[in-house]
Amino acid sequence: MHILPRATTVKGPADQFTADVHYDVLSAGEPPSRVRVNIVRFAPAAHTAWHRHANGQTLHVTEGLGLVQSRGGEVLEIRPGDTIYTPPGEWHWHGAAPGHFMSHMAIWEALSEGQEGPETEWGLHVTNEEYGSGH
Repeated sequence: MHILPRATTVKGPADQFTADVHYDVLSAGEPPSRVRVNIVRFAPAAHTAWHRHANGQTLHVTEGLGLVQSRGGEVLEIRPGDTIYTPPGEWHWHGAAPGHFMSHMAIWEALSEGQEGPETEWGLHVTNEEYGSGH
């Protein structure tokens, strides 16, 4: 057992996030493990672009008030203690509600040996209409 070095907080890239989003990598899936874990912090109204994960994703909200939506579904409000599972290949977005910060733990798996395609596929930014449909 050993204590891992602390990762530097990274600002989320503008092609994947709207507004100010920062994250810390807790687990990068060092082989043989494939698990990846980030702590993600969203400023009020900041959110991801549409994206999907080859092996699904689990989010666990740790603080604040947020929003999440699967393509074609309704915008759902998420709060501390909520755990959200998105199945493999499902397009979705998540982020902070207007006027609120939100933080969550994001958990997903890297591709398995021989698995094809991107681990995470990023799409278009969420439109103002899509984001605002939950309010």
